[in-house]
Order: sequence, then structure tokens, then C-alpha cells
Amino acid sequence: MKLICIGRNYAEHIDELQNERPREPIIFIKPDSSILPKGQDFYIPEFSKNVHYEVEVLVKIKKVGKHISKKFAPTYYDEIGLGIDFTARDLQADLKSKGLPWEKAKGFDGAAVIGKWISKDMYENLDKLKFSLLKNGENVQNGDTSLMLWKIDELISYVSTYFMLKKGDILFTGTPAGVGKVSPNDYLSGTLEGEKMFAINIK
Repeated sequence: MKLICIGRNYAEHIDELQNERPREPIIFIKPDSSILPKGQDFYIPEFSKNVHYEVEVLVKIKKVGKHISKKFAPTYYDEIGLGIDFTARDLQADLKSKGLPWEKAKGFDGAAVIGKWISKDMYENLDKLKFSLLKNGENVQNGDTSLMLWKIDELISYVSTYFMLKKGDILFTGTPAGVGKVSPNDYLSGTLEGEKMFAINIK
């Protein structure tokens, strides 16, 4: 089981971090050990002083696939979720400045929050899903999958060109603008189409 993450999939987020707009999806992997256990608080790691939240729509893969065409991509998933890609932004910036991989900044223990799963049939259009992240009750991120540079089925097709998808793999589809720092005693909660999908405490 692997967590496949897409970077820079929302234009406004690209702009807020002053990154270059990619010509194709940016892929990185989080290990399964990065999943925050259900009901557990998130502890800010000692090696970072600037951990950011990044709320994202998630897709759970239900069967093995390789070189999947876009038109068949919908047959490879039944469930949609919401989660957080925690990022040690200071560590990531240092690694990027040296031309090094991001894994330490993205794949550390607890860096992936995975909320509950909902059947995709509950949604009228997966390309028009609204989602948000609240920090201490204040809305800090608002997203809409219609604003993705690459939609879910395009991502599945693209990713499967490089990595065989397996049952249980989870696709993180990218974060909208509004990312920011977490601090001890913060409380984060995420909603998808108005439904609460997760809530965690920061320690």
C-alpha cells in the first residue's frame, strides 16, 4: 500500500508558494508509515519549526492497474475521502535549495491524515467537489475540484504510467491555496461537500 501524492495541482497554490507551473503532474510518494493512526493527535516533529497543513481530496484505488486509460480510470475506484498532507516547509525548502528529494519533509511519521471514506456515487460530479479546512473554527482553506489542473481520472491514468496501482493505494490529488503553519493546541477539521470528514488536535 502506498500514498501517491500530486504536487502543484491548483494554480493559486502554485502562486502562493511562488513555484513554477508544471507542464505535467508532479508526483511524490509517502510511505504507509506516514499515516496518522485514527484517533491519534498530530505531534509536531522536533526537526521542524514550520509544519504546514495541506487539505486534499483523496481517492482509494480498488484494484490492480497499469497504463490505465482515462476512460477506464473510473472503474479503479469507488470511494472518495479527504485528508491532510502535512509538510515540514522549512525542511522542504532546504532540501529543494540543494536539489535533494523531499521525502523527509513529506513522508515523516504522522504526515498523512486520512479521514473517512464515502462512496463516489454519493456525489453528482467528482469534478465539482467543494472542500475546506478549518483551523480553530476559522475557515483557512477552500477548494473545488473543478479548479484542478489535472482531474482525478487524468491523474490515475498518468500515475499508472509510472507506478502500478494496487488495491488500497491512496491518491492525494493536490491542495488549494491557503496552506499555513500549525501550532500546539490547534484544532483542524475538514469538510467535503459540507460533511465533516476528519478532526485532529495538534500537539
